[in-house]
Amino acid sequence: MIIETKSEKETFELGKKIGERAQPGQIYTLDGDLGVGKTVFTKGVAAGLGITEPVSSPTFTIVQVYDEGKMPFYHFDVYRIADPEEMEEIGYEDYFFGSGVCMIEWANLIEELLPNHVIRVKIEKDLEKGFDYRRISIEEE
Repeated sequence: MIIETKSEKETFELGKKIGERAQPGQIYTLDGDLGVGKTVFTKGVAAGLGITEPVSSPTFTIVQVYDEGKMPFYHFDVYRIADPEEMEEIGYEDYFFGSGVCMIEWANLIEELLPNHVIRVKIEKDLEKGFDYRRISIEEE
C-alpha cells in the first residue's frame, strides 16, 4: 500500500490511524532518511494507541517505553547499535514477543533479529512534489 501525504498533519494522522488499528505483538519497521518524518509518524501511532505523554526519538536510549495507552508501545531507534548483541543486553525479545506494539527505526541494522512477520513502513520525500510531500509505503511480510 502506498499513501501520499502533503503535510506534517497528514503524516501524523496516517500514523494515528495505524495506532488505532494496531494489535498486540505487531512489529513495525520504520525506514527513511533523517528528517523525513519518522518521529511525526511515530507520534501519530502513539496518539492512536491513546498515549498522551510526549513522544521523542530514543536515539541515545535505544528504546522508549510508553505504558499509558490501550497497550504498551515500544519505540526503538537502533541507529547507534554497533552489534546486534547490544539488543540482547536490553532484552529485545521481551519487547518483540510481548503484548505491545513495537516501532523500530533503522531496523535494517538488526535485520537478523527481526521475526518473520513484520510490517515495513518506508517514508520518502520528493521535493519536486513539495517540501512537505511524503510517499509512505506500508508492506506486510
